[in-house]
Amino acid sequence: MGGNEGAVDRLRRFLHRNGPLQLVLVLAFWLAGQVLVMLTRIPVPGGVVGMLVVLLLLATKHLSILSVRRGAEWLIRDMVLFFVPAALAVLDHRELMGIVGLKVFAVIVCSTLVVMCVTGLTVDLSCRRP
Repeated sequence: MGGNEGAVDRLRRFLHRNGPLQLVLVLAFWLAGQVLVMLTRIPVPGGVVGMLVVLLLLATKHLSILSVRRGAEWLIRDMVLFFVPAALAVLDHRELMGIVGLKVFAVIVCSTLVVMCVTGLTVDLSCRRP
């Protein structure tokens, strides 16, 4: 039994130091969420289900934050690459750099604030409901 625990500890330490393997683990949780959604036909994105599973495992201490930290940091650090097409679209439409762009920006900011406020009020009212 003692040799088995040593192997588990070595594997755990290897995972804690290996960013690409952690990225694969995060993607595996996403894929598991996708499969679960397809099997159960629940109307929630698979990525959300996968991340809820990760949250549950982290909360119950069945998964260490060190096991996914580097992989998640890599995704967050390089997330700007996912938004490059949107930035290029703005450059193609020069009118967005003037007053039209300011109007669009104002609508985006106001609508985001409204959504955040309504969501906060809904959650608050739901929590107060007996």
